[in-house]
Amino acid sequence: MKYISQFAIIITISFLGEILNRLIPLPIPASIYGMTILFILLTTGLLKLSAVRETGRFLIYVMPIMFIPPTVGLMESWGVMQEFLAAIVIISLLSTLAVFAAAGHVTQFIIKKMKKGGKQ
Repeated sequence: MKYISQFAIIITISFLGEILNRLIPLPIPASIYGMTILFILLTTGLLKLSAVRETGRFLIYVMPIMFIPPTVGLMESWGVMQEFLAAIVIISLLSTLAVFAAAGHVTQFIIKKMKKGGKQ
């Protein structure tokens, strides 16, 4: 019963993300809205981590299985993608490097802030 109630909480938050996606005219996926709502609820303490911990762990455990259908879809689209392969590889590499750089700068910023906050 615990898993059902935890899953219901996660599904409800995901549904709220879907509603926000329909109401707010921005090109942001509903899943991002849902994850943002979940993050805010967890960080503010309005939702305790223990209320979704076990189901969250299970969903992370089965996450690799969720990549199988998109992978099969890419394999079926190989003929169409083949002519754009160079562009796809270049864009993937550049975006990966951009994410690495952004993550590194954010991490350094947070570490500096934590060190500065600890000295005061």
